[in-house]
Amino acid sequence: MADPIAIARDLLRCPSVTPEEGGALAYLESVLKGAGFTVQRLTFSEPGAADVDNLYARIGTSAPHLMLAGHTDVVPPGDAASWSHAPFAGEIADGVLYGRGAVDMKGAIACKVAAVLDYLAANDDKPKGSISFLITGDEEGIAVNGTIKLLKWAAERGEKFDHCILGEPGNVAELGDTIKLGRRGSQNGVLVITGKQGHVAYPHRADNPVRGLVKVMTALMDQPLDNGSDHFDPSNLEFTSIDIGNRTVNLIPGEARARFNIRFNDCHDYASLHALVERRAAVAAGEKIRWRIEWEPSNADVFYTAPGAFTDRVVAAIAEVTGKKPELSTSGGTSDARFIKDYCPVVEFGLVGTTMHAVDERVPVADLTALTGIYRRILERYFG
Repeated sequence: MADPIAIARDLLRCPSVTPEEGGALAYLESVLKGAGFTVQRLTFSEPGAADVDNLYARIGTSAPHLMLAGHTDVVPPGDAASWSHAPFAGEIADGVLYGRGAVDMKGAIACKVAAVLDYLAANDDKPKGSISFLITGDEEGIAVNGTIKLLKWAAERGEKFDHCILGEPGNVAELGDTIKLGRRGSQNGVLVITGKQGHVAYPHRADNPVRGLVKVMTALMDQPLDNGSDHFDPSNLEFTSIDIGNRTVNLIPGEARARFNIRFNDCHDYASLHALVERRAAVAAGEKIRWRIEWEPSNADVFYTAPGAFTDRVVAAIAEVTGKKPELSTSGGTSDARFIKDYCPVVEFGLVGTTMHAVDERVPVADLTALTGIYRRILERYFG
């Protein structure tokens, strides 16, 4: 049987910090080609962004077609001296595998690969349909040269997907406790208040934008954007920085800015969300405060995958291995599922996410073995 722990260790030893490939995709290419996959490596570019290396591999030519998606890029480890085990050493201690990307998400990719290798070995090296791996190298970055372009490239070649499992570490406390069926959208913006610069001793000659900023910020945070929906928690607007750029204590500034992020549910689209926030800002500003909102481009729309036969197969596989019935959740941040949902239904299931992006990111080796078993059961149920 394929060893997910060995595969995970090999992947962890590749320093694939976004947007560097670091050898991770080359390793996967070798393993998958050896199993009979047709593998293609694609580099995508965008003005103002780093080039990103990606991988698409497929075995089989018929339906149903199951996509196994993920990313091998990782966030920087920070100060390596703070780690109890070197972040790119792939060391095991007391039954725990340490390394940047152990749970987010090289561990899950290793489990998928091991499960597929075992499934193929038990079925004359051919799936009863098609299996593909869609692996990107910029999920932890700005996500413009990865999954979104790889999916478009595949569609232009006539590739059609029936379902997808994305290996994000969405389990909350224990393996098998959560499946992600959707995500709220994300929208960034900057609230800008324009005043008039002047001396603090003569405030009547100036117009302090800080006063207006505080008033409008309070209004935008005071009332919830909505009460939630059938599938999602309420939307929330959070200010993340206040930027005035004034180092002079006796100078009233001419402008004040505050950056915010909105996580929004399916009560809104981008246009209605912008209109709601701007209406509230206008009411708070009245006739005296000069304001504007600079909306930033976003590719993180809200989505939801309705439960059905595919979800039932995933739930049943998890229950067989772990004895747990997972919660169907839409919590958390964004993921590449926001792109995949335009091509096929997608669910997210990977490892437990408690140490992702943290110093000493790690996963129990027992979880790697169990997750491999879950993915293998899913394959059997899907193609059986």
